[in-house]
Amino acid sequence: MRLRRARPGEPSAPPRSTRSRMIIAALAGAASVFSFAPFGWWPLQLLTLALLFYQVLRANSVKASALVGWAFGFGWCVAGVHWLTIVLPLFGLPPALAWVAVVLLSLYLGGHCALAMGAAAWVRQRRALPLTAANLLVLPAFWAISEWTRGWLFTGFPWASSGYAHNVSPLAGYAPVVGVYGIGWLVAVSAGALLLLMHRTRWTALGLVAAIWIGGFALQYVKWTQPVGKPLSVRLIQGNIPLSQKFDPMRLAATLNHYQHAVLAAPADLIAIPETGIPLFPQQLPPGYLDAYGSFARKTGSAIVLGMPMADSPTRYANSVMGLVPAAAKPYRYDKHHLVPFGEFIPPGFRWFTDLMSIPLGDQTRGPALQPALPVKDQRVLPNICYENNFGEEIAAQLNNGSHATVLLNASELAWYGESVAIPQHLQISQMRTLETGRPMLMATNTGATVVIDGRGIVQASLPWYQPGVLAASVQGMTGDTPYIRTQNRLILALAAAAIGAAWLWSRRKAAATA
Repeated sequence: MRLRRARPGEPSAPPRSTRSRMIIAALAGAASVFSFAPFGWWPLQLLTLALLFYQVLRANSVKASALVGWAFGFGWCVAGVHWLTIVLPLFGLPPALAWVAVVLLSLYLGGHCALAMGAAAWVRQRRALPLTAANLLVLPAFWAISEWTRGWLFTGFPWASSGYAHNVSPLAGYAPVVGVYGIGWLVAVSAGALLLLMHRTRWTALGLVAAIWIGGFALQYVKWTQPVGKPLSVRLIQGNIPLSQKFDPMRLAATLNHYQHAVLAAPADLIAIPETGIPLFPQQLPPGYLDAYGSFARKTGSAIVLGMPMADSPTRYANSVMGLVPAAAKPYRYDKHHLVPFGEFIPPGFRWFTDLMSIPLGDQTRGPALQPALPVKDQRVLPNICYENNFGEEIAAQLNNGSHATVLLNASELAWYGESVAIPQHLQISQMRTLETGRPMLMATNTGATVVIDGRGIVQASLPWYQPGVLAASVQGMTGDTPYIRTQNRLILALAAAAIGAAWLWSRRKAAATA
């Protein structure tokens, strides 16, 4: 990158300190929240990542580069998950401690970016890489790897991964091929190319960016999946029941009656209520309560999906959905597999932290990684529960291992998040899952977003948020495998490794040419 040289006699500008670079990086990371829903300013993400890469490249050591990356990752995460300060006090944690917990979590999550930027700086220094190789190969590859590790290490926390901001940008066309982390990698390549606009390789960089974005636009017209069977009529129940009432023993009867009346009001091929819409175990329900649902299902031919906990023993229970299908000999059951740390399971050594809070239905039993889909008419519906829609590779693995699902169903309780950015971001995450798999997704939630999303990531029907209602719509099942279903995240990891390998070969050839 060209910098203006000081004229004779003119004092040169002092180098920027690591601390000031960290402040700039932290502010850039925090600003990235505006690239996600509900704001949707996705071009901003290219600028903030370009600013990160610039600060890393100008840092005076590998350690300084890692600190800059840490600051950026911290700002990115604390802005992206600040809504946790709404959730934690609802569990009994004082607001001040809730902010402390969010800061500590963001410091940990920012560590992934620190390691990535430090590793990129080390590789560039060790191999004496030219600027082009650093910007287009090494920095984007390590950025993609850092987002992937953040998505699985210690059960993972992939919220606000960069690719989610692009469910409506031209890069959305790559989702069925390389998934959300692959889109994040392409964003990072584009950001690195921006830094080369004043470099002699600017035309190469511009050509690469044009190819990436035009390719994404063209891929949106590729049909990876095809309609199968007849559309299902669906009714999705949005209760909008306050959490203060949902788990209040004095209000339980009203909650149970609300959902029963809403479900039994009219038939449909599929009727679904939110996660833990029924907050009691089956053994705790009034006599005949579940029988009424079963009788309605048999009488009308409706499949009913009830979000409720299921207990196998006094100490083993799961966050589940029960499916009542007219022709089935016994109820269908799906148990949540990917549990939320601290909220649904207690990590080793952290019981002291969870003891500070009062969490209903905490410390749950994990369901199997692969579970069958629910047959509904000539469709097969694969549930996931709340936080599980963050893990595209796990949903793709189920589709790739015999579930034969044609429709996805997310049952969620999002009232914990209040009226925050978490709900539109949760919807955006579900839209990315539909793009990756080519499958439509139904979302049945307590407060919103209760929607029907088609296999192209487009919301076809929705309810207003934060008010009770019933969404009556139809959904067309889809069949066929996208490349992402077959490879999950293996392809983007291979591409990132290939980019680092190409940079290494580039440095060897350069060294041989100057020898």
